[in-house]
Amino acid sequence: MTETVLISGKISKTGSWLHHFANPGRFLRLVQPILPWLAAVSIILTVTGIIWGYAFAPADWEQGNAARIMYVHVPAAWVAMAGYAALAVCSFFSIIWRHPLADLAAEEIGPVGAGFTFVCLVSGALWGKPMWGAYWVWDARLTSVLVLFFLYLGHIALIRAFDNPAHGHRAAAILALVGAVNLPIIVFSVQWWNTLHQGNTISFSGNSKIYITMLYPLLIATLGFYMCFITLVCARVCAAIMEKRTGGLLLAAAERQG
Repeated sequence: MTETVLISGKISKTGSWLHHFANPGRFLRLVQPILPWLAAVSIILTVTGIIWGYAFAPADWEQGNAARIMYVHVPAAWVAMAGYAALAVCSFFSIIWRHPLADLAAEEIGPVGAGFTFVCLVSGALWGKPMWGAYWVWDARLTSVLVLFFLYLGHIALIRAFDNPAHGHRAAAILALVGAVNLPIIVFSVQWWNTLHQGNTISFSGNSKIYITMLYPLLIATLGFYMCFITLVCARVCAAIMEKRTGGLLLAAAERQG
């Protein structure tokens, strides 16, 4: 029987669709067989992009070899922001439709997104030392990315701060939605304020300020980073579903013995 959701006395087809395709069992059956392939593709793309960028792409005419950090820094930054956007979407589904899989996905996105944000901050600091003479400056772009890192950490902490998991997921979901306002600040900070951070090198609406021989490895590394993020989140969600199922079976066994 197809599950439906009643909102204000009417049947919500959107809610029914989400519950049908986001069922934990269906998620496992769909994702588990392709996880090894996702992992293999993500590793191949990431390694190819980074080796191409560091070993074969030309050095920047102005920044020299220091610019090669972008093959790690830029993909990590893009994935960190995209990951938080995915976290906010899952939080929205959790609040509106009380989706258990959305809660699980949000819980597992947090640590992975925080890891990519940390890589972004560290790689940016390594680039900043030769360019600015300091590992860190309170630049608008850097500060907003640091706020993003703290938002990830706050989401992770809130989920685990309540004895009732439902309360933790609800509080963390609200934080994720409120924190989403930081994403446009990160993107447009170099335009809104006078910052040390360089402007956008790649533009989808105009001419990009990057040589094509440097752009190709950057795009491949970025695709690899995105695939790594998806693979890690899917693997963590699968593990969380199996853990909950195992816990339920052990609890049922204990109750029968008692």
